[in-house]
Amino acid sequence: QVQLVESGGGLVQPGGSLRLSCAASGSIFSVYAMGWYRQAPGKQRELVASITSGGSTNYADDAKGRFTISRDNAKNTVYLQMNSLKPEDTTAYYCNAVVLRSDVHVVRDYWGQGTQVTVSS
Repeated sequence: QVQLVESGGGLVQPGGSLRLSCAASGSIFSVYAMGWYRQAPGKQRELVASITSGGSTNYADDAKGRFTISRDNAKNTVYLQMNSLKPEDTTAYYCNAVVLRSDVHVVRDYWGQGTQVTVSS
């Protein structure tokens, strides 16, 4: 099995910063793309940012210039540095990883449990 454990969410004032972390563990041979998504109640989950194993990144338009995604391949961990946070960034954030498992040699999509980010004064 593979588990994704997220941390770093919380309450922050508008204009503030948060850093989310997500560590993948378990039966992992290799981790391909990793990313962060967010989902507001009643809405579809949407991409915030993604990063390949080689370091190529992709951002949603409203994340560009404010958020930075990075990863530590040795730790199978992905980070999301969020700066200049706005109240509209308030929602649950989910980590995603595309993993080649070491036990059954299949590539599957895995999700974290979600971490809440609240931007409010």
